[in-house]
Amino acid sequence: MSEKLREKTVRLCLLFLGLVVAHLGVTLFILADLGADPFNVLIQGLRLLIIKTGLITPTHGTVHMCVCFLIILILLVSGRSYVKAGTVVCMFCGGPIIDLFTLLLEPLSISESDLAVKIPVLILGCVILAFGMSIVIRSEAGTGPNDLVAVVISEKSGKPFGIVRIITDVLFVLIGFFPGGRFGVGTIICAFLVGPVAQFCMPFSAALVKGTLKKMKC
Repeated sequence: MSEKLREKTVRLCLLFLGLVVAHLGVTLFILADLGADPFNVLIQGLRLLIIKTGLITPTHGTVHMCVCFLIILILLVSGRSYVKAGTVVCMFCGGPIIDLFTLLLEPLSISESDLAVKIPVLILGCVILAFGMSIVIRSEAGTGPNDLVAVVISEKSGKPFGIVRIITDVLFVLIGFFPGGRFGVGTIICAFLVGPVAQFCMPFSAALVKGTLKKMKC
């Protein structure tokens, strides 16, 4: 195996590690049951908008997949270097990872707990999600389509990722809300917490990736 191929393999492994960590956070967020994340509020709204046309009645998953593919197509035209093998891994592995963690964590009955439990669990989920996302981004092996929106805008504009992520998440919520997408306190916490925490974690995740690649070359 060539050194270049080994490096790509290690980066993909680190991406997968970050993906697992991030989706543990997503699972905690979902189990807290205090509102959908901003991107899924957008998906809810778009689904309702399509249903109102009377032409088709798509599932949430179908709309989610179509929006992700649309983002990828736009990026292939405007900045194809952002779409990598890891982007595909993120698209197809996220769901099964969430299903696994849901199976493991459901016995805790988090969704049946009161707010004194749900809110700390939700905040913990957002922090874990942000840390995992920072590993995925710093692996430079690709990023999930919904996260790529903020990554690309941040790099193209030179603005801090944390601020850009907040703006994109708020826009997702607003666009999804008007056609009927529903959000809760968890949506708001997620929109204003994940971006800044991910930005804070970026240097640590970059050091993790750099250190792993350095050990590989020794």
